Amino acid sequence: MASEDSSGLPVTYVDIERARERLDDESVVKETPIERSSSLDDFVGGEVYLKMEHLQWTGSFKTRGAYNKISQDVENGVTEFIAASAGNHAQGVALAATKCGADSTIYMPENAPQAKVDATRGYGATVELVGKDFQETMAHAKEAVEESDAEFVHAYDDTDIIAGQGTLGIEMYHDCPKADTIVVPIGGGGLISGISTAIKHLSPETRVVGVQATGAETIHKSLDKGIPVTLDEVNTIADGIATGGISEATLEIIQANVDEIVTVSDTQIAQAILLLLERAKQVVEGAGAASVAAILSDDLDVSDETVMPLLCGGNLDMTRLQTVLVHALTERQQLLQLRVRIDDRPGQMEYISGIIADEGANIRDVRHDRSVEDLEIGEAYLVFTVESSGAEHAASIIDSVSASGYSVENTTSL
Repeated sequence: MASEDSSGLPVTYVDIERARERLDDESVVKETPIERSSSLDDFVGGEVYLKMEHLQWTGSFKTRGAYNKISQDVENGVTEFIAASAGNHAQGVALAATKCGADSTIYMPENAPQAKVDATRGYGATVELVGKDFQETMAHAKEAVEESDAEFVHAYDDTDIIAGQGTLGIEMYHDCPKADTIVVPIGGGGLISGISTAIKHLSPETRVVGVQATGAETIHKSLDKGIPVTLDEVNTIADGIATGGISEATLEIIQANVDEIVTVSDTQIAQAILLLLERAKQVVEGAGAASVAAILSDDLDVSDETVMPLLCGGNLDMTRLQTVLVHALTERQQLLQLRVRIDDRPGQMEYISGIIADEGANIRDVRHDRSVEDLEIGEAYLVFTVESSGAEHAASIIDSVSASGYSVENTTSL
């Protein structure tokens, strides 16, 4: 249970300190590193320290809150737990319950990444795949709780969960006390509620910025209305923050402790994932990369600051990684689709392929397209998928094909 203090907020710094004492076990939660990124320094014009919580056991911060709650409940006689999750909370609850000698059943959306489903089972939980989105999954989980003696472990609407996540805030402060700004992804708000409570106690002048995916954004409307707003549908590659809603408790803490909220698009998140792969050599999921997407955006100025983006999760499904990389490379024009109109006779593919090769580009694949209305008899399109080094190189390739007498279109689409 949360303690009371003069602030009147649902969770206090004392609660977070007590949670940290419970989490004093490296086999449950380890202290994750920070790493200075000179590449990101150059992009934002400040000092960037990545908080690498994606290297936590289970690949995310979620075990912190889950263990803080479950360990207390087990001491009070609870032996079975139920949770609903898109993936990371599922693994946190599964590990925490297993460590405490309890059983857990996790309800996950039908489209949950397979890697997260497998990992959750691997940590000892029973997994039920139900619902087309998180809200449907949540409804099934709550119905199951009513029909059993199990305790429900909410992903963010629980003061013990928030306090557990807040231990990360203490860690971040001690990692880099000079930080001017910390950037924290937001789904249901439990993580930023806990972290901001800790940070504002330890360093009130530090700016706390929350970031949401555009396709799952709820904070601005919730702040405007003064009550939690829930979306009927979410659409983002950042499934870890695709809750579609926050709680009254997290909204209250966000109002009190969070200085700024920004949103980022899926394209920006994909670019951040790719940049972290290239420059930091880190594999981070969409939710984890959202903080980096925020500092790279025009909506958040961290120039001349020391900034710490939180990489909160690294459970990136490999099929999702492929989709993200294609999207990001296409946005950079490092992956092109060129449609070239030709006279349909032997040798045309070889000749145009030679032009592209002379430009130092690689052809990933090529096909003939003859069933198009605007083609004359005896004409065809050659559609090339081409790898380039970027926008300037792409333009040079197109110019060379065009200069050889061919009509060429860049039909690349995101």
